[in-house]
Amino acid sequence: MPSDYSTKRAYIELHLAVILWGFTAILGKWISLPALDLVWWRVGITSVSLLAFIKWGRKVWQLPRRLLLTYAGIGLFVGLHWVTFYGSIKLSNASICLVCMSTTSFFAALVEPLFTRKAVDWLQLGASLLIVPAMLLIASGLDADMLVGAGVGLLSALLAAVFSVLNKQYVEEADPYTITFVELFSAFIFLTIVMGIADFGRATSYMMPQTTSDWVALLILALLCTTLTFVLSLRALTRISAFASTLVVNLEPVYGILLAAVLLHEYEQLSMSFYIGALIIVLVVLLYPYLQRRYTVSH
Repeated sequence: MPSDYSTKRAYIELHLAVILWGFTAILGKWISLPALDLVWWRVGITSVSLLAFIKWGRKVWQLPRRLLLTYAGIGLFVGLHWVTFYGSIKLSNASICLVCMSTTSFFAALVEPLFTRKAVDWLQLGASLLIVPAMLLIASGLDADMLVGAGVGLLSALLAAVFSVLNKQYVEEADPYTITFVELFSAFIFLTIVMGIADFGRATSYMMPQTTSDWVALLILALLCTTLTFVLSLRALTRISAFASTLVVNLEPVYGILLAAVLLHEYEQLSMSFYIGALIIVLVVLLYPYLQRRYTVSH
C-alpha cells in the first residue's frame, strides 16, 4: 500500500467504487444483449482480468479441494444473482431493480440463521418488516408488466443475500482475489452449460455483442465496474472500518437511482408512490447500522 494512502483517499475511492456499482444497472439497460448472455460476458472478461492477481492460476490449484468446490458452489449463486439482476432491469427498469436490491441485507437477516445456526437478529428482522409497506407502496404505483421485473429483482436480492452469507463463512480461508476468481469462473462455466442447453441450435453470432457501443459498455462493466471496484473497495478497507464501509456501500441504490434519473430519464416512468417507498427503504438501510451499533452497546 502506498505510504501516502490516507483515510480521506480511501473514502474517495470507496465512494467511486459504489458509484460504479450503481452504474452497473445503467449499463445493463444500455447493453442490448439478453441478461444471460450479458452476465456470461461479464464473468468471462472479469475472470480473465483477475488472472494476473492470482499468479495466472497457480493460487487456485493451491486451494484444498474442499475449499475449491465450496467457492465454486457459491459462484453458482453469484451467477444466478447477476442473471436475475439484469433480468429485472430488462423487465422493468434500473430504478426498480436497485430499490429491490436494497433489501439484500434484510433478506440476509432471514437466511443467515439457516446457514450458521445463529440466533435471529431481531433488530435486523424488525427493520426488514419496515421494508414491507414500502415495497407495497412501490408496487401500487407500478404497471402490471413492471411488477414481474420487481419480483425478479427481489429474487436477485435473495440470491445476493445467500451468497453473501456463504462468503462470510469462508472469506478468511483464502485471499480475496483467488476467491473472486474461482467464484466468477465457476459462474462462467455454469452459464456456459446453461446457455449450451437453452440455446442449442441457435446461431453463435446471436450471443455476440452486435455493436461497438455494446462492446465498450461490456468492457466498462467488467473492467471498471467489477475488477476495479473490487480493488478499490479492498484497498479502502485497509484504512476505514467495516462499519464505515457498510454505510458508504448502502448508498449504492441512491447513486444508482440518481444516475438512472439523469441518464435514462426513468423519472418519467415512475410515480410519486415509487419514490416515497424508495425513500423509506433507503432511510431504513442507512439508519440500520447506527441502530445496530447502539443496540450492541446497550446489550
